[in-house]
Amino acid sequence: MTTPKPLLLIPVENQVRELDPKLLLACVAGRRGFSSVIGSRREMEMRIDHFPRSIYLSKSMTVRSLLFFWVAAKFGHDIITWDEEALVHLPPDIYFSRRLHPAAIRYVTHLFAWGEENAELWRQYPHLPAAIPIHVTGNPRSDMLRPELHAYYADEIDGIRREFGNFILVNTNFNHVNAFGPDMNLFKPTKGPGQIPKFGRAARGMSREYAEGLRDHKQAVFEDFKRLIPELEKQFPDHLIVIRPHPTESHAAYQQIAAGCTRVRVTNQGNVVPWLLCANALIHNGCTTGVEAFVVGVPAVSYRATVNDVYDNGFFRLPNALSHQCFSFEELCRALRSILEDRLGPLDGQDRLNLVRHHLAGIDGGRMACERMVDVLDRIAADQAKPLSRAWAHRADRWLARKGLHLLRQIKSRLPGSHNRPEFQRHRYPGLPLDEVRSRIARFQRLLGDDTRIVVEPVTATIYRLRVA
Repeated sequence: MTTPKPLLLIPVENQVRELDPKLLLACVAGRRGFSSVIGSRREMEMRIDHFPRSIYLSKSMTVRSLLFFWVAAKFGHDIITWDEEALVHLPPDIYFSRRLHPAAIRYVTHLFAWGEENAELWRQYPHLPAAIPIHVTGNPRSDMLRPELHAYYADEIDGIRREFGNFILVNTNFNHVNAFGPDMNLFKPTKGPGQIPKFGRAARGMSREYAEGLRDHKQAVFEDFKRLIPELEKQFPDHLIVIRPHPTESHAAYQQIAAGCTRVRVTNQGNVVPWLLCANALIHNGCTTGVEAFVVGVPAVSYRATVNDVYDNGFFRLPNALSHQCFSFEELCRALRSILEDRLGPLDGQDRLNLVRHHLAGIDGGRMACERMVDVLDRIAADQAKPLSRAWAHRADRWLARKGLHLLRQIKSRLPGSHNRPEFQRHRYPGLPLDEVRSRIARFQRLLGDDTRIVVEPVTATIYRLRVA
């Protein structure tokens, strides 16, 4: 008799960025016999005691993960982790202090890396457990860039083209200085003149000197972009200017700019891939979207009117290296005109291709990242045969862990600047109707040529069970 495979728990934090790739992963896993639960990370963590012993696919291993990992381990869940922020990352010492926690990582049994560069970064971590395997699989987000999956977005592409026509896409990443909530910036607002600002949530793990320099640089580039957008509208009257803010940015500044223009639109609708495939050109500064544009073959321009090599080379080197770099508005306009007149395309060359392959595994043919991940999950599933202890002490321990976690989440949801605030959770994970989730699963299965019967059922309003029938 075949032993049933463990349930996969697939949390999603930023819906527009993560949900589609993780649904793809759930479909690929379903073809191999895994059922999944996918949806809001916060809701899933709050309900971790409701699930049978499972494999939890975490997206980070920060200090904020530590308490949850401890509780999840009490209930017997295996924790497998990748880092959604490891493709375009800070210098190693700062990255380690922000994104890896020495106690949290000890609960992780396997690591999935975006590419060899990500694996090399982790191998430098002084607290990396000696026995933890690093699998260079790629990431489900990079699978969505593959040509054979572009048809998944056919309806979105048709809708975008009908509504927006020709447009220049401006992707922003100023969440360090223009966050959804002011306490989430690098520094909190001061209450009076002359006060020294306290660290905000974005400065976690940074020295004050580094955080102040990054704030000043990002604020200067933010001001460059605010001046840029209305000028682009004047210079390119045959195109709309579409602003797509970072998922955790405030839209207010961009909405204010759009209100004074006639052909500027602000949207964070859907995944970025169909927007890239529809755009005539992308403008960014150090944004991950510059990497995605390179992979799908869309001309990208990095607008660098303000330059600081400490941050540009130490943090944003990869997306800038894969884009046409323009250091003035005049240079930007010349590059854009060449792109729009089909005289200039996306950057190419073997050196750049080698660079992106070093950072992203499985982007040009061969097996998808999701397939490589499920290979590993198959091996892990065989190790979940050990039964959980049913001793009274262990049951009591789990009961106390569950109650303590629930109480802490309730407290944190009321703290100013907390990522658990309901309004922020709705901003980055608004949820989808059940029929829409079913439709997305069906689209993936058609593209994969997969006839596995997957039943999609609600767990909560923001969590869905994908059960292999």
